[in-house]
Amino acid sequence: MASKKTTLLLHILFFLSILSEILITKANTTNSTNANLNQGWGCIEGERKALLEFKHGLIDPFGHLSSWFGVDCCKWTGVDCNNKTGNVVKVDLRNDCDFPPWLGGEISDSLLDLKHLNYLDLSCNDFKGIQIPDFLGSFERLRYINLSYAAFGGMIPPHLGNLSHLRYLDLHGEGYSNSPAVGVYNLNWISGLSSLEYLDLGGVNLSKATTNWMHPFRFHVRPEWIPPFSLKYIAISNCYVFPMFPSWLRTQKRLEDITLKNVRISDTIPEWLWKLDINRLDLSRNQLYGKLPNSLSFSSTAFFVDLSFNRLVGRLPCSFNVTLLFLGNNLLSGPIPSSIGDSSSMEVLHLSGNLLNGSIPASIDKIKYLSVIDLSNNQLSGKIPKKWNNLNQLYTIDLSKNKLSELYSLDLGNNRFSGEIPEWIGERMPLLRQLRLRGNMLIGGIPVQLCHLSHLHILDLAVNNLSGSIPQCLGNLNALTSVALLHREIDDDTKHYEYSNDMELVVKGQDMVFESMLPIVKSIDLSSNNLWGEIPQEITNLSTLGTLNLSRNQLIGKIPQKIGAMQGLETLDLSCNHLSGPIPMSMASITSLSHLNLSHNLLSGPIPTTNQFSTFNDPSIYEANLGLCGLPLSANCTPPNNQNHKNDQDDKQDDEDVRYMTWFFLSMAMGFPVGFWAICGSLALNKSWRHAYFRFFDETRDRLFDFIIVNMARLKRKIERIGVHG
Repeated sequence: MASKKTTLLLHILFFLSILSEILITKANTTNSTNANLNQGWGCIEGERKALLEFKHGLIDPFGHLSSWFGVDCCKWTGVDCNNKTGNVVKVDLRNDCDFPPWLGGEISDSLLDLKHLNYLDLSCNDFKGIQIPDFLGSFERLRYINLSYAAFGGMIPPHLGNLSHLRYLDLHGEGYSNSPAVGVYNLNWISGLSSLEYLDLGGVNLSKATTNWMHPFRFHVRPEWIPPFSLKYIAISNCYVFPMFPSWLRTQKRLEDITLKNVRISDTIPEWLWKLDINRLDLSRNQLYGKLPNSLSFSSTAFFVDLSFNRLVGRLPCSFNVTLLFLGNNLLSGPIPSSIGDSSSMEVLHLSGNLLNGSIPASIDKIKYLSVIDLSNNQLSGKIPKKWNNLNQLYTIDLSKNKLSELYSLDLGNNRFSGEIPEWIGERMPLLRQLRLRGNMLIGGIPVQLCHLSHLHILDLAVNNLSGSIPQCLGNLNALTSVALLHREIDDDTKHYEYSNDMELVVKGQDMVFESMLPIVKSIDLSSNNLWGEIPQEITNLSTLGTLNLSRNQLIGKIPQKIGAMQGLETLDLSCNHLSGPIPMSMASITSLSHLNLSHNLLSGPIPTTNQFSTFNDPSIYEANLGLCGLPLSANCTPPNNQNHKNDQDDKQDDEDVRYMTWFFLSMAMGFPVGFWAICGSLALNKSWRHAYFRFFDETRDRLFDFIIVNMARLKRKIERIGVHG
């Protein structure tokens, strides 16, 4: 009996052990499944619900959050989770600020269930003036907040000062809506951001702030203050913050970006600032005064430095290691240093609105990456450097409002300049002889101010996007109506050649480089644009113009009849337009013409055959003008009814002969009686004339008779002598 009980007990224990193994295995399986879920197979259910509630409060007209469904919230757009725990750590719903906003609506406090959230970006959306939620100050793990350009309104909650781990805070107060800008009562809460590296309060309304908010910043309040944070970036603009330069910035060893724009600083720039390793420095639109250092060089190349619109004085630094430099609208004086050519990394040089004098240094050509140069509104004089060939990246140049009156040649060809041709070229460069803007992206019309350049003998505006009509006043360019002589000073070594530059021009259909002969080259090239209208008759006044190229435009009308007056023409290209009518016969009188192209127009009538036209034997000169006829084209100018035409010509000639003979006989009929009575009438009326006339007639008759008798006797004797000897 006892053994049976023992056996039963053993069976029960065995069964319990098996059951225990099953339960342990099931528990392990469950734990393993949860672990797998936490390792990226799904998110925390409570956090998923919190995100869905947050989505429910948003307005999403473009369906940006359409992926927010299902159990795995870690795969939703803009949501990142911790790979090990599955907790949501990042919500990035930033929009592209160049496009319409994605999101709006309300921000639900359900986000508080995201206990591990450390990154929140709602920038460039449109929340239409709602206040920044107070509960954002409760996220203890937050390191990054970007609410910029999202149209928030109201006041910035001071609760943000609780975020001791926050490193990046951007509350820039602009956005899409017209709602009031975000404001602040004070900035004392910033002192609590002990880990802050980047702060942007641009556009924030500080007008309601109390005076106490400046205490963490203002120099005259606590000059020895050392902030509890270490900034990498600071950006404050358009508000009254710093009456003097904030010395506490010197303690920020990791500072890379300083923007204190239009904050009313009235102070000098401290020396220690130039020793910082700064990538960007914007102190523009303040009241900074004093001088710049001799070398504007940071420990490494600064990308952006803007000190414009201040009261800085003195000379420009001798060296720069800045990529984008803005020093405009100060009181800087003296010349531009020739060492500026050593600024190899510079791309933008903006020095307008100062008191700079002297000439533009030729070394500027060495800044090979220079794309923008603005030297306008200074007192610069002398000549513009002739060589700009190395500035392949240059697309904007402004030299207006200076004293550059000695400019003879301006060659900015084959670049990427855009915009319109500046009118000041014709107004402020009266001695300009050569203007080459060929091969750019210029638009607009040809300014009539260019007609004021009486010395201009080369005008090359080809290969642009110019439009409008050709100015009639181009016919007033005096230098193209007189003969130019090649003259150089060779006896005085101290004098420079007036023309020592070279220029590449298209002449006779070929690219040619002129140097020593450049002063006597006379050319107008407006080809490959969108010019329309007729060729102005006034252009035929340019009697010494050597090259006229108006090809590849939209010109209409006829070739000017007086084109033969342009006796200096050697090259004439009017191809690829819509010109009509005949080739003027006066063109044949241009004996210097050696290169002609009239193809692809609507010209008609016979081709001249005299003078230079007899040498133009290439049919391509006239091709695609269906109305032209005569050599060298195959089209014959004689029409099919040539016999009738010949008969008409003969009849016309016969009519002219009849008229001629009629007038001949009529003249004879009238002349005979007039002559008869003029002689005989006078003899009949005047007795003494009559007696003298007949006496003269009788004497003449007697002399003639005696002459005949004497000579006949002599002839008879001579004949007889010949007969005797024979």
